[in-house]
Amino acid sequence: MYQINYNQPVHVHFIGIGGISMSGLAAVLLEEDFTVSGSDTKRSSLTDWLKGKGASVVYEQSASNITDDIDVVVYTAAIHPDNPEFAAAREKGIPMLSRAELLGQLMRNYRTSVAVAGTHGKTTTTSMLAHLMMAGNLDPTISVGGILPSIEGNIRIGASEVFLTEACEYTNSFLSLSPKIGIILNIEADHLDFFRDLDDIRHSFRLFAEKIHTDGSLIIDSRIPNLDYITAGLPCRTVTFGLCSGDYHAADITYDENGFASFTLIKNNIPAGRYHLSVPGEHNISNAAAALAAGDLLGIPYEKMAAGLADFKGTDRRFQKKGEVSGITIIDDYAHHPTEIEATLHAAAKYPGNTIWCVFQPHTYSRTKSLLEDFVKALSLADRIVLADIYAAREANDPSISSSMLCEKLVSRGKDAWYFPSFQEIEDFLMENCAPGDLIITMGAGDIVTVGEDLLK
Repeated sequence: MYQINYNQPVHVHFIGIGGISMSGLAAVLLEEDFTVSGSDTKRSSLTDWLKGKGASVVYEQSASNITDDIDVVVYTAAIHPDNPEFAAAREKGIPMLSRAELLGQLMRNYRTSVAVAGTHGKTTTTSMLAHLMMAGNLDPTISVGGILPSIEGNIRIGASEVFLTEACEYTNSFLSLSPKIGIILNIEADHLDFFRDLDDIRHSFRLFAEKIHTDGSLIIDSRIPNLDYITAGLPCRTVTFGLCSGDYHAADITYDENGFASFTLIKNNIPAGRYHLSVPGEHNISNAAAALAAGDLLGIPYEKMAAGLADFKGTDRRFQKKGEVSGITIIDDYAHHPTEIEATLHAAAKYPGNTIWCVFQPHTYSRTKSLLEDFVKALSLADRIVLADIYAAREANDPSISSSMLCEKLVSRGKDAWYFPSFQEIEDFLMENCAPGDLIITMGAGDIVTVGEDLLK
């Protein structure tokens, strides 16, 4: 595999440079004096930002963009072999790296790299840890999978030897990484369009754990079933965390009027400081325990971690308050897996408000079909449920599953549930039926966020 060395800058070309993750990695290379070029299908604020930093960007993908001075080409999983630039690079024999492989190569240039993995919670926990690192003056380079307001984007370029990133399991991307500290938040059935089953997913997480440096640490939730399968025989150190159990866990949990928790961190049965969250939900206490465990291993003082954690007010699309209209509060959340939905709705139950309306857009046919009963159970926690059509993402239409089928199952359970084929119908229905004091949560990984934004307009 081609090796990226910060001491030997070369010319890197990105196919699809305008993507949120690709643009961030391109910016890191620009900061290290690499020559960066790239293509995308359209101009955006991200491509303008990169051009301002010195990147060369074109807005069509053509074989002519693959010039002989390019040393390595980077591509995403969305780029197929018939892409003209991909084909031209292969024909010329230019070394090629996937986005995940490039991320792994970048991490090798830092003395301390931290990767946050798990079926869900990665973006929030990475963002929490980013706040701890910045409060502790570690000056990290950060790559996060969402927009973090405190760094005004998804990337922060630091000047230290510390690198923090998310580690996504889909298509086994995280197996391209070899971190000093690896965090596993949870392991559940998801992405079953790629993985065969839960055992296949667990096997990949075991392989991820094996890639942690031998002098490094695995931080893992103590509640993961059959934990020994992941941890047994690892050469690295294993540290556990959890809500109420593990080497690092919470005690004396209280909640304020916004549903924000305060808790005492217990480290190896000894109190290790009092912490306050500025984001709601019991699941975020667990996420915080993982972040605090990592911060402690990195030597960040407790008082610095407490300040950093209190300063974290969430990332975009993670229980994000969008505003109020006619006395109705509108929240948006990225949850698209049953466990995430349950966590979000439990958090909503502690949030000020009357009736909880969950406006849910299922994400991918395969996930909806394979986890249908789990979705029914999770969505039933809301007082009223409004369903939009399935967001297909990378998949072709599957007539054997639909949002109307999910709606029928909810109604058969005695829930107040409705399905509408258009966002406009959903918006009209909500404005006619919601009352002052109600809480609307637009939920899903697709474009359902626009429903709440339209209501606010």
